[in-house]
Amino acid sequence: SPFRHFRPAASSPLILRGHYLSTSNELFSAKAATGIEGLDDILAGGLSRGHVFLLEGEPGTGKTTVALHFLLAGARAGERSLYITLSETERELRQGALSHGWELDENIHIFELTPPESLLNAEHQQSLLYSSDLELGEATKQIFEVVERVKPTRVVLDSLSEIRLLAQSSLRYRRQILAIKHYFVRYDATVVLLDDLTTESLDKTVHSVAHGVIRLEELTPNYGAERRRIRVVKYRGQKYRGGYHDFTIMGDGVHVFPRLVAAEHRGVYTRQQLTSGIKEMDALLGGGIETGSSTLILGPAGTGKSLISMIFAAAAVARGEKAALFIFDEELGLLFERMNNMGIDLKALQDTGNLLIEQVDAAELSPGEFSHRVRRCVDQRDIKTVVIDSINGYQAAMPEENALVLHMHELLLYLNRRGAATFMTVAQHGLVGDMQAPVDITYLADTVILLRYFEALGKVRRAISIIKKRTGSHESTIREYRISGQGMTIGEPLDAFQGVLRGVPTYMGASNPLLGEDLP
Repeated sequence: SPFRHFRPAASSPLILRGHYLSTSNELFSAKAATGIEGLDDILAGGLSRGHVFLLEGEPGTGKTTVALHFLLAGARAGERSLYITLSETERELRQGALSHGWELDENIHIFELTPPESLLNAEHQQSLLYSSDLELGEATKQIFEVVERVKPTRVVLDSLSEIRLLAQSSLRYRRQILAIKHYFVRYDATVVLLDDLTTESLDKTVHSVAHGVIRLEELTPNYGAERRRIRVVKYRGQKYRGGYHDFTIMGDGVHVFPRLVAAEHRGVYTRQQLTSGIKEMDALLGGGIETGSSTLILGPAGTGKSLISMIFAAAAVARGEKAALFIFDEELGLLFERMNNMGIDLKALQDTGNLLIEQVDAAELSPGEFSHRVRRCVDQRDIKTVVIDSINGYQAAMPEENALVLHMHELLLYLNRRGAATFMTVAQHGLVGDMQAPVDITYLADTVILLRYFEALGKVRRAISIIKKRTGSHESTIREYRISGQGMTIGEPLDAFQGVLRGVPTYMGASNPLLGEDLP
């Protein structure tokens, strides 16, 4: 071993195999975990120990909650932590922690920094010195004293806005931040500085001094709950997951949903053909749908898009596989009743444990959180059939997002690489003739099933055809289908009709292939 004859000095730390070994023989990870799984994933493990980091965001974005996560993670690992507060009282901090069900134990020390009474007393004010000079020096002295006493490995300083106000000038502020940074480096402490951006938001002084910068943002859509997102602006010497990532603040704390990058996920699976159980449907599809592919079911309202996706989900459960339904548009009670009237008992399938059904509220859900839900189901439950009903609802979840197609591309590519068969529905505008979809993702899907209304013999009928299939051959015919209490019935190809897709076909043949009708 190259370390066989190497003996570190008693006062020097040893970095070995990605771990930090302190002189007191305590084994610490080379990075300080934030205690937030998604954020640690973005940061490639956490915050580099012995450095100063900046966590910035406007009031209400969740800086204090993230900081408490960071200290609690250290406390669970047996580390000593210190929270220095200039803006909140200790009582307010403990109440905020209790709102998430957290108890701040003896490993987390809270130091409430307030100006000394002598500086607040007008009789003791000195005319030759600005009071801010005295306050800044005294505040820094108090910070150093409490660090000497506690000797923490994790420190949170809340907030820089107070220090910036005391410094009054950019030069003095930068010098003060540098002094604090170099002081903490002596103790190998990992420091998180909070900045609420309430004063001179364009001042980048701390950006250049800090080892890393994390920014929290809050967006308020025209309708629905606020949306929060996080971005790593800077991280020296470390590759991190760039871009914006959605996050939420729930009763149990902060949940961060890293942006999905499908290229990072590769799986090995055997491609198989999945059948629907309807002979004519499978014939149209050239035998069925392949695993590791996506299918888009396109058509106007009422044509049975949801029914076709449920048929494939029910067939998967019947084979002993697991399926998941993510329902945006319909209340689950109504969906269960409607499908039950067509011969598909979703409640019974759900009771087997092989069918997972989730109601998705588009007004309360961010795209990142939805992708996280789908990933968690596929990974943890080994689900091989996924239904998203519908893309219209998914689009409603991001009314101010311009990257729906990119979100869908990453999600579909990820599901394909996990060997899952994905079924999506899109409702088009209009009933017959020229119709348009709110979003065009036909080029993303491997298979496109097109549903249409058409008129014949004084009745409105339905037609089904396969427009595209990347994974194999398929019929190029158009077939009529009917929905009843027995489910879906598909007829023979409509060879004798011309113009079915336009909605008003012309009869061209001698025999009538329509279901249950005779031509005069």
